[in-house]
Amino acid sequence: MKEDIRLVKNRLRQSIKQMRRNLEPDEKKRMDDEITDTFLSSTSYTHSDVILTYVSTEIEVSTERIILTALQDGKRVACPRCIDGTREMEFYFIDSLDDLKPGTFGVREPDADKSRLYDCTGRPICIVPGLSFDRWGYRLGYGKGYYDRFLTRYVGWTVGLCYSECVQYKLPHGRFDKPVDRLITEKYLRLCDDNRPVSKPIRRR
Repeated sequence: MKEDIRLVKNRLRQSIKQMRRNLEPDEKKRMDDEITDTFLSSTSYTHSDVILTYVSTEIEVSTERIILTALQDGKRVACPRCIDGTREMEFYFIDSLDDLKPGTFGVREPDADKSRLYDCTGRPICIVPGLSFDRWGYRLGYGKGYYDRFLTRYVGWTVGLCYSECVQYKLPHGRFDKPVDRLITEKYLRLCDDNRPVSKPIRRR
């Protein structure tokens, strides 16, 4: 008898959350900086003029410098805001971190009174959060389904940011789950493909 996939995912979520909580602050910052440097120097970032990104929590790869740098570079930055009473979310453009305030689950979200709704224009790249990703770009989220629903109608490049220790060889996923196009860890940038994922090691000077 096959084990319930929901139980498998929940156990994996708890294990990875604990793994992240156990990271030493200096080590986490080092990996965050290396992941951020790789993203900001990638062609995915260079060729995009709209950055859709999650606002990081304490156990996630930090996106704060990505947001600040993108704004400084003249790119449009949009962050997600959950729609009350649903499992849907919308992205809103922000002009600074001051446009964010605590929202659903205590995560910082755009203040709708200060922000503009993302209008699906430009050349976007979406930075997708995940507790874990696998070699093919499939993700293990937090189980609420907000990003899963958004990605079914999103048209554009996607990238996952993850610590290499949290990457799995293969994660359970459904037929409608969408993998990310790129996966960046502190060790490599991976071009994800259903048949042949290719990793490019990061060489630091």
